[in-house]
Amino acid sequence: MRFDVISLFPELFDNFLKVGITRRAFEAGQVNVRFTNPRDFADGNYKRVDDRPFGGGPGMVLMAEPLQRAITHIRAGRPKDDAVPVVLFSPIGKRLDHAQVQRWSGSAGAILLCGRYEGLDQRFIDTHVDEQISLGDFVLSGGEVAAMVLLDAVARLQTGVLGDEDSHIQDSFNPALDGLLDCPHFTRPEDWSGMPVPQVLLSGHHVNIARWRREQSLLLTMQHRPDLILQARSNGLLSSADESFIAAQN
Repeated sequence: MRFDVISLFPELFDNFLKVGITRRAFEAGQVNVRFTNPRDFADGNYKRVDDRPFGGGPGMVLMAEPLQRAITHIRAGRPKDDAVPVVLFSPIGKRLDHAQVQRWSGSAGAILLCGRYEGLDQRFIDTHVDEQISLGDFVLSGGEVAAMVLLDAVARLQTGVLGDEDSHIQDSFNPALDGLLDCPHFTRPEDWSGMPVPQVLLSGHHVNIARWRREQSLLLTMQHRPDLILQARSNGLLSSADESFIAAQN
């Protein structure tokens, strides 16, 4: 898959693509990431890409023409039948979640548009943007951090990227866990600062360990994301043992 990132600051991605486990996906080309700077397609000696907003107000707005030229340049460099969507990171976008990440991880990629300043000329959005994504109810200085989040989440789902192929299956929100939060994890030493590891994890009894982990997952989800419990229940994903455990906590 190939993601083309449109950004005024592509240098922000330099270390991101070279550090950590997910770098395997980028170095191997499993997730091919390319960058286009709209300033390279701007007019004049100063290569201006923004201007003051009509109607007044603070800040600057990215102009439509340099962005359109950048899109045209990217489309010309991709296969003719590769009609990937243009994605804008925006407060009005759909909240990024595990289901979206899974969809992108099996896709041909996208053109990721990183906004800056007060935003983009709405006429460009209406003409070229196919989808909008939000990380949450807050505002960032630009879309680059949001693009990194999406790329990282997609990269770790690629085959061979994680040391253990089962790692992402146990992640919070994964359908393999019925969309619940992951359970707590412990490692050596067995006793740290007077706090011992739960005895069941030292028992070697795999059935009991699996049940303990499931119950802890249910408990954490009940405490912190009860909406996920309701969602799993409505989808018929909770067993009778799960329901008995939940009832015993009330």
